[in-house]
Amino acid sequence: MKVKLRLTLMNFMQFFIWGSWLITIGVYWFQNKNWSGAQFGAIFSTMGISAIFMPALTGIISDRFVNAEKLYGLMHICGAIVLFCLPMVTDPSTFFWVILLNMIFYMPTLSLSITVAYSALKSDHKDVVKDYPPIRIWGTIGFIAALWVVSLTNNEASSNQFYIASAVSLILGIYSFTLPKCPPLGKEVTTKSFVDALGLRAFTLFKERKFAVFFFFSMFLGAALQLTNAYGDTFLHDFKNVPEYSGLLAVKYPAIIMSISQISETLFILAIPFFLRKFGIKYVMLLSMLAWVLRFGLFAFADPAGGLWMIILSCIIYGMAFDFFNISGSLFVETQIDAKIRGSAQGLFMMMVNGFGALFGSFTSGLIIEKYFTLADQSKDWHGIWITFSAYTLVLAVIFPFIFKYKHNAAEARAISAMNHH
Repeated sequence: MKVKLRLTLMNFMQFFIWGSWLITIGVYWFQNKNWSGAQFGAIFSTMGISAIFMPALTGIISDRFVNAEKLYGLMHICGAIVLFCLPMVTDPSTFFWVILLNMIFYMPTLSLSITVAYSALKSDHKDVVKDYPPIRIWGTIGFIAALWVVSLTNNEASSNQFYIASAVSLILGIYSFTLPKCPPLGKEVTTKSFVDALGLRAFTLFKERKFAVFFFFSMFLGAALQLTNAYGDTFLHDFKNVPEYSGLLAVKYPAIIMSISQISETLFILAIPFFLRKFGIKYVMLLSMLAWVLRFGLFAFADPAGGLWMIILSCIIYGMAFDFFNISGSLFVETQIDAKIRGSAQGLFMMMVNGFGALFGSFTSGLIIEKYFTLADQSKDWHGIWITFSAYTLVLAVIFPFIFKYKHNAAEARAISAMNHH
């Protein structure tokens, strides 16, 4: 089997596992279990907790001791066992610890899958910059496919979503051992220390104003990303309690409607090099913030009947909100930083977004929703919730251009252009 096809299959399953439950766990939590909102915020913080230290730790292990593809397979097999046990949990605090254990196994596979893919492509004399993005897009397609499978089989509120994720995780775990060998190179070369691997060396970048501002805003935008993952599907599901909406398409299959967000993502990924060349990182990030304002603002006024167009438009805008910040941010780091700390700087960017940003977003939103937007009958004031989230991102968008003093220059445009035309 061709290397590209094998890596495509790996990426498809990698994100299928996540897509099986990430967007629909809120429905399972609130409708099946009826547990509290504050505790639900904590569930989403598990990604942040594990993203702070696990990718770095497994990076060191794969650099020095174990083949990356074997470590990758082992993580998925362990994850499959934990996911299989998840439906047996009967109380919310135990659920938190079990999902944390699952994320400890899953989060490092995101970076390990990139390591395996880059290594296999280079061994096959392929151009990583040109050949990796079309392979990676299949990850997003896997995520969409999982949402459709869970939705069409009516498992959005059932524990079967975890069994589906567990089965695919087990298959991918076993399949990983057949992938091209990716041996630890650290045995021959001087490897990064734990300080470097955790991105701690890159913390010196905080002395430079442009990086300090960039990383802080990355954290606050990472929080916005959590809000949409945690509450989007639950919001649509809640319309089934309103008689005139209960039979509508968006209420029956909310995960399918939400998957438009991922479909939009695949298109915006391809538009990034053009926007970065033309406008530079400052305005691309500002566009991302304004897209978040619209993403949440449209949800605030939408409904599944006459307002369905707002829900769909919000999902299309998500592609810009997510990609223009996540992928452009990592390209900014790539083009602005001394190659010696490139790895740890990317680690720091991921830590700020998926680590501290995710923690901040999930804890704060859980508490705010519980305190201000949960009514006496435990239903949610969704209009108030989305307006609050929209106002939060609007404040970021207003402050950002005045604080982030960075001039778009021709050298940056050329570097991005070179990456695009490889």
